[in-house]
Amino acid sequence: MAMAYENSPSVPISDPEAQEITPTPAASTGAPAKGYSAKEVANKVKNNFVFHSKWGELNGAMGDLGTYIPIVLALTLARDLNLGTTLIFTGVYNIITGAIYGVPMPVQPMKSIAAQALSDQTFGVPEIMAAGILTGGVLFVLGVTGLMRLVYMFIPLCVVRGIQLAQGLSFALTAVKYVRKIQDLPKSKSLGDRHWFGLDGLVLAIVCLCFIVIVNGAGEKNRGCCDVVQDDDLGGGQKRDEVARSKTSKVRRVIFSLPSAFMVFVLGVVLAFVRRHEVVHEIKFGPSSIEVVKFSKHAWKRGFVKGAIPQLPLSILNSVVAVCKLSSDLFPGRDFSVTSLSVTVGLMNLVGSWFGAMPSCHGAGGLAGQYKFGGRSGACVALLGVAKLALGLVLGSSLAHILRQFPVGILGVLLLFAGIELAMCCRDMNTKEDSFVMLICTAVSLVGSSAALGFLCGMIIYVLLRLRNWSRDKPLSAIWMQKSPQQV
Repeated sequence: MAMAYENSPSVPISDPEAQEITPTPAASTGAPAKGYSAKEVANKVKNNFVFHSKWGELNGAMGDLGTYIPIVLALTLARDLNLGTTLIFTGVYNIITGAIYGVPMPVQPMKSIAAQALSDQTFGVPEIMAAGILTGGVLFVLGVTGLMRLVYMFIPLCVVRGIQLAQGLSFALTAVKYVRKIQDLPKSKSLGDRHWFGLDGLVLAIVCLCFIVIVNGAGEKNRGCCDVVQDDDLGGGQKRDEVARSKTSKVRRVIFSLPSAFMVFVLGVVLAFVRRHEVVHEIKFGPSSIEVVKFSKHAWKRGFVKGAIPQLPLSILNSVVAVCKLSSDLFPGRDFSVTSLSVTVGLMNLVGSWFGAMPSCHGAGGLAGQYKFGGRSGACVALLGVAKLALGLVLGSSLAHILRQFPVGILGVLLLFAGIELAMCCRDMNTKEDSFVMLICTAVSLVGSSAALGFLCGMIIYVLLRLRNWSRDKPLSAIWMQKSPQQV
């Protein structure tokens, strides 16, 4: 059966740079390779870790921090989440997913569970971890039984785009709030307007934003600055003009190749120490103790009702279905099966949550953010994973004292670009009907603060529009997938 994602004529939304990536064998389908020898597996992992651009991969690793740092820091300060354990496990997850997929596949905190923990003081670490284990278990079962493929086949592209647009706009709105307002991250509250000047002022955030725009533009590749001029037949005056242009081109090439997000992040770390230099004395070296979380029946019940149930629709849609579609958009020829993504998300939480690591998933926003800043291979997330692992082993939970001083305005800038990149995926909706469904899904998701509610409304509208077009001479499958009877 053809997938419902084929129901709409698409406009290529990946930039030209993605086209240059040579797919590795067995990555095109996402299915596990059969009959692979150890040498072949090692070669595949090696190919997945190839740097397409050293600065680009390093820069892309910063693209996901705008969502990762605020959530993890808030839970560490408000609910005593073990930051050291979370860094160690998510670092390992990053390295493994980079080796498996060969693209900047993100590892993000589960946002619905985090939101519940921050809004309910009685929802502590046992409840958080129980919710992660139960959510991971359901996703693992859906993956290994093949049921996730049915979900993927029958969810229309316009509904997925609606969820992506809602998530992207949500990130962007949160980013603007981070830039404009002083934030109390542990309580997720705004405390008032941010001052114009200072080490976390509006001017600093605006300068960082402008710097990233100048270097990265809208995400397109600047090819004109790299052209080589053949001037054998040019006259003297023309040669001088071309030499001057060549020098200008080299300057532009240097500017456009700067790792803007990485430089902005390093600036934030430096300012964190400048804002409160006493933080140096609060740092304790060595990893945090890793202990098995103790669960009660009450924790399992609350974790399922208040954590897993709201998280499951978001994980299925944004962490599996949307990521699968987005990866094929950004990396043509590198399509991954929803089975693989569902299983990896499930395994991450079935392992780490028992030891107090924050429940994690993949996320379309993280993938878009890392791609936006130059991430093109598994090396991007592997670099981030190595950094997390090192910080978790060397600094442990004392790293929270440093992150607490990190300028929130800079985090907002990084999050803004990740949100915009994700929202721009919806630009391949070419028909009025698809755009109508997508925008209804987005509006309900944003106003209702629920991806599940937006998904439900989007599906209902989509079904009503398909029934409206129903006719006896056209099978229902053709109407659902917007195909001709011959194509079906």
